[in-house]
Order: sequence, then structure tokens, then C-alpha cells
Amino acid sequence: MIDIKLIRENPELVKENIRKKFQDHKLILVDEVLDLDRKSREAKLNGDNLRSERKSLSEQVGILMKSGKKEEANAIRENVQKINAALEENEALEEKYSEEIKQRMMKIPNIIDPSVPIGKDDSENVEVQRFGEPIVPNYEIPYHADIIEKFNGLDKESAGRTSGVGFYYLIGDIARLHESMLAYARDYMIDNGFTYCIPPFMIRSDVVTGVMSFEEMDAMMYKIEGEDLFLIGTSEHSMIGRYKDQIIKKDQLPINITSYSPCFRKEIGSHGLEERGLYRVHQFEKQEMIVICEPQDSMAWYEKMKNLSINLFRNFNIPVRQLDCCSGDLADLKVKSCDIEAWSPRQQKYFEVCSCSTLGDAQARRLGIRIKGEKGNYFAHTLNNTVVASPRALIALIENNYNEDGSITIPEVLRPYMGGKKTI
Repeated sequence: MIDIKLIRENPELVKENIRKKFQDHKLILVDEVLDLDRKSREAKLNGDNLRSERKSLSEQVGILMKSGKKEEANAIRENVQKINAALEENEALEEKYSEEIKQRMMKIPNIIDPSVPIGKDDSENVEVQRFGEPIVPNYEIPYHADIIEKFNGLDKESAGRTSGVGFYYLIGDIARLHESMLAYARDYMIDNGFTYCIPPFMIRSDVVTGVMSFEEMDAMMYKIEGEDLFLIGTSEHSMIGRYKDQIIKKDQLPINITSYSPCFRKEIGSHGLEERGLYRVHQFEKQEMIVICEPQDSMAWYEKMKNLSINLFRNFNIPVRQLDCCSGDLADLKVKSCDIEAWSPRQQKYFEVCSCSTLGDAQARRLGIRIKGEKGNYFAHTLNNTVVASPRALIALIENNYNEDGSITIPEVLRPYMGGKKTI
């Protein structure tokens, strides 16, 4: 959510930003906010005048009562009661305008960074750089589900009976490899100065709407029936929510945390053969990183967080590339975002494994996360990035470390977590 002052002072800038995101249907929201804001301020001024008049009349009543002029005092009291009734109506009007403004402001997209490429959708995202040589071996790499099943490491049939489509059992060395990636990612982030945390896996609706747009919430989140609780789609949600309505001292910043959680999402792709694998599923596990910082430091943190992901995947012997997300592919709260994509030697293309984003003060403004400054309080900036989301990262690891004899080479950094094993 942007600052309403920006709409008051430069509505055309806000509209141009909406056009850059190819959301022209939202242009009307700016004019509606301006109109409602004008009415809201008029109502507030009217309320202030009524309260001032009531105070003056109440003082007169006190003076008249002391002078024994009860009839005159009672006549003025009647006027005070009329003012009270008018104030009650006015306050209801103020509340109505405030809620209508908020509803519209929550739908107006954040102002994107000038460096964001302009494009309609993810097909127009821009490749920035590649890291590692994308190799295609001279032997066939089977589909990842087939590789895993050869090790008796995957059971989707039983998961279908217990839970339905989009769920799975990981078993044996494959399950251990999956967990070793998460354990290494945890220690990697700790070694890079992040504090480890395990957050709640359910959050309330006011936290959900604080960290994401309504459209994202409807598409992603599972709601607990009969409860004001949602299963998290990523631990970013509960990690940022931890600081809701908090005032943070400057010397406590930056707050940089890495968190583990299972994640739950409604979405499941319709991708033919891929559906029997693990690329799009309803449940997965993730190591996440989040940062809360001073506004002037957010872009530096964005670069650092992005590089942490790139280096981690290179430690798994996985070639990756960075794609800058175009304007039309950015979620409404994001200022700038990039995807880190892993090389698939089987498909001979890259696929997303990480998403690094800075959201400016949008989440902080929605959740009331402020910094205590010398000249007053102001909103913090928030950032998030995937460290490892598995099983998607597991697919990349298996394909890029698959050998001609059907074995999988375990990357050196993971061997301590695999009991010293070099291959499976």
C-alpha cells in the first residue's frame, strides 16, 4: 500500500505506474481515492468544528449553572445534544470514508523501481546473467520422478489415497537428500549472519492481507474452516507478521532472519507429464530469508540476498541464471523482483527455484511496522527471498548430478548431512 500523500500530490505518477503494470482497469481507483479523500477531510473538519462548538457551549452551560440561570443552561444543553447526534452521524461517515479509501488503496500497486523492465507478463522477463555452464551430457537423463522411483524414493500413489493429487511420500536416501539440502541451507544462512527461526505455520487474516494482495491470497492460501486462520504459503508471511504493530529501534536494524517451514498452496499446474512428478505440488518445505531494514539500505540488501541464493545453488553444482521480473509479472506489493532459475539438462531449459523481492514499505505500511527515528517514526522496508524450496530444488540437484550409470553424485557440501556418502 502506497502513501496516500503520493496520490494527493502526484496522481498522474500513480496512474502511470498502473499503466506500466498493464492494470488499466485500476486507473479509476486513483480518482475514487482522491474523491473519497476530499470527502473524508471535509467530514473530519466538520467533526472538529462540531467538537469545538460543543466544548464552547458546554463551558457556557457551566457558567450559566453557576449563575443560577438553569433555563438558559437547559436550552443550551438541547443544542449540545443536537451536536452530539450530528457528531455521531459524522463519525460514522468518517469511518465509512476511511474504510472505502483503505479498500481501494489496498488494490493500487506499489510504485516499481525505475530499473524494472516494462513487460506484460513473465514471457517478457529479462535475463541478466548466467552462473555456471549449462551442460547437456551425452547420455539420457530420465524424468526426475523415474530417477527417484528407481531408488524407491517416491510414492505418489499412496499419497493420492491418503491426501489426493498434489501430495507425495519421499522415502529413504531421497528423503534424506531432500532434508540435507534444507539442513545445509539453514547452516549456510546462519554462517552468513542470519538468525534461524521456526515460525507458526498458520496466520490470521489481518496478517495475510498485510503481506500480500487479495488476488494472491485467493489463489494461494488454504483457509481453516471455522477459524480465522490460514495455512502459510511461505514462512515470509508469519516472519514479517511477527513485527506487526511494532516500533523498532534503529540500533536493532537490520533484522535478518532465515526460517524453516512447510508450505501449503492451492495451486497445482496442468503440465501433462510433469503432473506425476514433484514440480508443482500442494505441500513442500522451504528455507526462507527475510530482512527488515532502513529504507536507504533495502536495495543493497536485495543484491546481497540474491547473491546468497546464486552461490548456494552453485555449491550444489547447479548452473543458474538471474531473470529480472518485468512490470507485469510483479505482484502488486513488490518494488523489484528477480527469479533465480536452475538449469534442467533433461529439458534443456531453466526453471524457477528462487524469487528475491524488495517490497519497499508496502508490507510495513499495511502491518504498522515502524522505525523509531530521532525526528519521529517512519515505516521500515521489507525484503524476502527463497533459500531452498524443495522438492523443486531437489529436482535440479538430481538432474545436474545424475550419472550415466544411474547413480547420483552427492555435492560435497551435502555429504556431512548424508553420513559421508558420496553417491546414491
